[in-house]
Amino acid sequence: MQQWISKLSEQEVGAILPNEPMSRYTTWKIGGPADAMVVPDTKAQLLSLIRQLREEQIPWMTIGKGSNMLVSDKGIRGVVIRLGKGFEDIRFGGSEVTAGGGASFVRLSVMAGKQGLTGLEFAAGVPGTVGGAVYMNAGAHGSDVSRIFKSADIVLETGELVTYTSEDMDFRYRHSLLHDQRGIVAEARFVLSEGDRLEIAAAMATYKDRRRKTQPLQQPCAGSVFRNPPGDYAARLIESAGLKGRSVGGAEVSALHANFIVNTGQATAENVLELMEIIKATILSEYDIALVPEVFFVGER
Repeated sequence: MQQWISKLSEQEVGAILPNEPMSRYTTWKIGGPADAMVVPDTKAQLLSLIRQLREEQIPWMTIGKGSNMLVSDKGIRGVVIRLGKGFEDIRFGGSEVTAGGGASFVRLSVMAGKQGLTGLEFAAGVPGTVGGAVYMNAGAHGSDVSRIFKSADIVLETGELVTYTSEDMDFRYRHSLLHDQRGIVAEARFVLSEGDRLEIAAAMATYKDRRRKTQPLQQPCAGSVFRNPPGDYAARLIESAGLKGRSVGGAEVSALHANFIVNTGQATAENVLELMEIIKATILSEYDIALVPEVFFVGER
C-alpha cells in the first residue's frame, strides 16, 4: 500500500490522507478506515488522480456528505475521493446556476431562493452534495434533479472529461447514467425560473420544518433506507409490520420515522445490515413486496 501512496504523493492530485477513518465522513458515523483518502481541489488534479489510479490499477470510489452510504466496519481498500473546497463554488447567471460537484445541495437551494429563483425548493431538505444529487437524481416533495438539470462536466473512469446534457443522463427514479457509467460530477448546471422570494422562502421553511418534525435528525442516520415501492411508502409498510423500535446492537428502526435506521451510539455496519435484512424479509413475507435499499453499502465484507 505504501508504495502506491508514495507514487500518488509525487503527482499533483491534492491532499492525501492515509488510513483515514470513514466514520468521520458518513452521517451514520459508521465505517472503518480507507487505505487512503485523496482530496483534489481542481479539475486538473481530479483528472490527474483518476488517470494515475487507472494506470496503477488502484480501486477507487467517491464520497460526498456520506448521507446515503453505509461503510464496512473493515473499511475500504484503495482510494476514497472526496472533492475539496475548489469544487464548492456556486455561480449565478440569469436563471442559470453553475455549482461544483462538492457544493452542498442545501446551500445551493438557499442561495437560489435568495436570488429569487424557483425550482430548487425541494432541495432544502435533501442532504448531500451537488454531485451526489445528480448521481442519485435526488428528489423530494414531487420534484427532482432531472426537472432542472441542464448539463454537467463529468470525469469518467477512463480519465476523460466530458459534458453530458439532460438527454444523456438517463434520469429515472433515484437513478442516472452514472449508475451504469462510472464518473465523478465535477460541475453541474441547472436552469431555474424567476419567482417570488417570500414564496420561495416560505416553501423552503415548510419543507425544513416538516423534515425536522418527521425525521430523527438529532441522531446519526442516513436518510431513507429503502426506496418507496410503486404506489406505496416504505415507512408505512415497515410501521404496519410493527418494526418501529426494532434493533440489532446499536442500530434501531426510528420511532419517529420507520424508514430511518438510527445509530443509538455504538452501531456497526453489520448491525445495520442485519436490521435491513430483517426488515426486507418481514415486508416480503407479510406484503409480498421486495424493498430495494436506497443506501449504498461500500467497503470490505
